[in-house]
Amino acid sequence: FGEKLLLQNLWWPVFGNLNDLHPEYEIYDWNRKSQFIDFAFLPPFGQFGIEGDGFQSHVKDMDREKHNYSLNRDTFLTGMGWKMLHFSIDDLQHRPENCRMLLRLVMSPYLLRTSSVKPAFLIEKEVLRLCWHLGKPVRPKDVCDQLDVDFRTARKWLQALAAKGWLTPIARGGSIRYYELKEELLQHLL
Repeated sequence: FGEKLLLQNLWWPVFGNLNDLHPEYEIYDWNRKSQFIDFAFLPPFGQFGIEGDGFQSHVKDMDREKHNYSLNRDTFLTGMGWKMLHFSIDDLQHRPENCRMLLRLVMSPYLLRTSSVKPAFLIEKEVLRLCWHLGKPVRPKDVCDQLDVDFRTARKWLQALAAKGWLTPIARGGSIRYYELKEELLQHLL
C-alpha cells in the first residue's frame, strides 16, 4: 500500500516516469545482513533511497533495539554515499503536495547539475542553488551575504548567469535590482 502511494502521489507527479527507479532494492548492512529499500533511485548523479514509512510498523511497534538499528542503518547508508529520503504514509495519503515539495527541494541541486545547459564554473552552480533555495528573486546583496563576496563580484556573477539564459533580470526604478530563475528552467527542474 505504501509503495503504491509513493509512486502514485509522489514520484509520478514529480517525474512522470520510472526511469532509474528500482523497487525493493536489496542492500547489505555493516554485518552483511540483507535489507531492502522501498525504492532506489539510481541516476548517473547519485544514489537515493526512498522510503514510505508507516506509523505502525516504523514507530509504534518499534522497540529500542529496532530504533537503534534503524538510525544506524540510515547513518551507514549515508556513509556509503546514499541519500535517504523518508516520507510518512499519512503524508503520502493526505498531504502529497508537501511530499512533492520536499522531493523537489532535495533533488533540484542534482537536476541543476545534469541539465543540458551547463554553467561554466562551480560558483555559478552555487549562485543558482541560492536562487532556488531562496524561492524568490535574488539580489546581489543576497549573493554577497551568502557567498561572502563583494557587491561588484555578486552583480557580475548574476549578470553572467542572465547572459547565459539561466536568470531573468528584473528592473525596478530604471535599473536591474533582482534576478530570478527562468520559468523554463523551473519547469525543467519540477
